[in-house]
Amino acid sequence: MFFKKTKRVEPPILHATDDDFDAIIADLPGVTIVDFWAPWCGPCRMMGPILDEIAIEQAKRGVRVVKVNSDQAPETSHRFGIRSIPTIVFFKNGEPEFEMVGLVPKPVLEREIAVCLAS
Repeated sequence: MFFKKTKRVEPPILHATDDDFDAIIADLPGVTIVDFWAPWCGPCRMMGPILDEIAIEQAKRGVRVVKVNSDQAPETSHRFGIRSIPTIVFFKNGEPEFEMVGLVPKPVLEREIAVCLAS
């Protein structure tokens, strides 16, 4: 049996640094999910595919995903009080709303996105 190979959709994820974080967040109205992560962090790597799916599926609703490597953006991480990774910070219209620490299942993220969009 043969399977038709489907083209992989590239998730619309932005990558921010200390230099461009504020500009990226300011330019994104609506809900923005910021993932503070590091490449050596196992749970962070497990969040990657979940956030890829969220970025693709929620883009139509105006939800954006931004990733910040906390090793390469220490000033931004410090400004938001990031002490553990992965940490997901939800922004609405450029302002931080709340955060979640640790590996977060996709249904929980989807629920929080719905709440954020509704408020």
